[in-house]
Amino acid sequence: MAESVNGGGNQPSKPVSMERNLLLAFLLAGLVMFVSNYFIPQQPPPAKKTAPVTQTSSAPEAPAPAPAAPESAAPAASAAPATKQQVQAPLVIETDLYRVVLSNQGGTVRSWQLKKWKGNDNKPLELLNTASGLEYPFSLYFPANKPAANVNWAWYKQTVDPDNLGVTYEYSDGHVNVRKVLRFQKNSYLLMVSSEVTLDGQPLPHLIQWRGGFGDLTVAAPSANQRTFYFDVPNNKLVEMSVKDAAKGPITSTGQFSFGGIADNYFAAVFLSEGNGNMRMVSFADTVPTALSQKPEMFSGVALGDGDANRFELFVGPKDINLLRTVNPKLEQAVDFGWLSVLAKPLFLLVNWVNNSLVHNFGWAIVLVTIVLNAALFPLRLGSMKSARKMQALKPQIDAIRDKVKGLPFTDPRAQEAKQKEMDLYKANGVNPMGGCIPLLIQMPFFFAFYQVFRVAVEMRGASWLWVHDLSQAEQLPIHILPIIMIASQFFMQQMTPQPAGVDPAQAKMMKFMPLMFGMFFYNLPSGLVLYYLTSNLVGMGLQWFFNKTAMADNAALAVAPPKKNGRK
Repeated sequence: MAESVNGGGNQPSKPVSMERNLLLAFLLAGLVMFVSNYFIPQQPPPAKKTAPVTQTSSAPEAPAPAPAAPESAAPAASAAPATKQQVQAPLVIETDLYRVVLSNQGGTVRSWQLKKWKGNDNKPLELLNTASGLEYPFSLYFPANKPAANVNWAWYKQTVDPDNLGVTYEYSDGHVNVRKVLRFQKNSYLLMVSSEVTLDGQPLPHLIQWRGGFGDLTVAAPSANQRTFYFDVPNNKLVEMSVKDAAKGPITSTGQFSFGGIADNYFAAVFLSEGNGNMRMVSFADTVPTALSQKPEMFSGVALGDGDANRFELFVGPKDINLLRTVNPKLEQAVDFGWLSVLAKPLFLLVNWVNNSLVHNFGWAIVLVTIVLNAALFPLRLGSMKSARKMQALKPQIDAIRDKVKGLPFTDPRAQEAKQKEMDLYKANGVNPMGGCIPLLIQMPFFFAFYQVFRVAVEMRGASWLWVHDLSQAEQLPIHILPIIMIASQFFMQQMTPQPAGVDPAQAKMMKFMPLMFGMFFYNLPSGLVLYYLTSNLVGMGLQWFFNKTAMADNAALAVAPPKKNGRK
């Protein structure tokens, strides 16, 4: 798992995350089930105490102002006046994977589209923030001595390679000389980029920068997914920095790094050192608008250098695990499966294998893997069903015990004695009062693992299933069908499950609304996650139906069986 760098100082309070809302929903659901069976006295607490479960939204966090960028946007007028000979038409470089537009003003990138990926606007995915107002990607950042000429807005001589897959930009004013080279490949996400700057013949240290955000800016709250990172070779770890970490000022990191870059959840721009690995990386927080939202948000920015003259192999593309592994084995860690990576990553690899080898559809792969998981956990489910059946058989005895102390406060010694009698009765009959919570507890780690998979696995992004266009996002239909089916399945499963012993009618009514609570949380979650939970419910319903039928047959056999003879008196 990547290590995060904490920082940011006095930042606005962080909004309640979706992960915490979901965890709260599961924990409260399990708590209600347990308390209903054992701890709750006959006078149940008002239902309003379950209200925290329904808090599914919070006010968006106000972006903090970013520090003034040393290389912030400068008007073209600050450079020498352009002549017709200096200004050249934008250069478009097209490969099988990219469409990149470059300008000889600054020798910078003005557009970087991935041909095989689309944003939520159904257009080819644009990876740079074209509306940031800052200097464009591949502009230069000078950490110490800055030349008098504004080389990021000056006009460069542009020399295009004969195959139109590379370009060289050169600038000179008699004192400052700048040379940039970009060289693409026809069918690869890798390219070569280099830069050299001299001042009166002496090398001038500088970094290549990508500012104002990166990745898919068409998603909701794109700034929340931004981060910069580098791989620390001596410590063998990936270090990540969120945009909040740089909110109080740029963060400079130096060391033996094999790579560094900028990323969102699904895409990355990674600079891989071709030298001895000694790199400098600066992380920025840029408060800028986007093309879809004129309200400024705080986005990550990065600048990297590996010496007086920079030479990098650059990867710009999707964070596909297999693809990243071929670029650099350590780069696979840029796909952060979070605190449950020990479960989430194997789960993703299993679903990915089923998709590639068997069904060739991620939706059906999720269904098959969910069925396999439920089959593997069948013994625990069966134990829970048996426990629920025993508790139902004990209901008359439990009700008799509770009737004797009805109305007494929970702290009354007689009420405590009655609770002890209940526990003794459970123990004598081999009943676990927590048995009804086991299915919920079983699903929790897999649920959060799947949630993280859909957040970071680019392979799932855009994967369709039946009417669902993208399993990594909520349904795009006006009414989300999968969550509604899931709610109905939970209601049916409630009806099929034996009623636990001693549950107060008011508590039973409250429990009937639990599917609606879950439906509220699931309604805008990734469709693949809802599909997983719905499939688990359907498998659970099938197992419960089978168990109920078996139990009814056993009860019928016991009812017609003749009494055993005692033999000789």
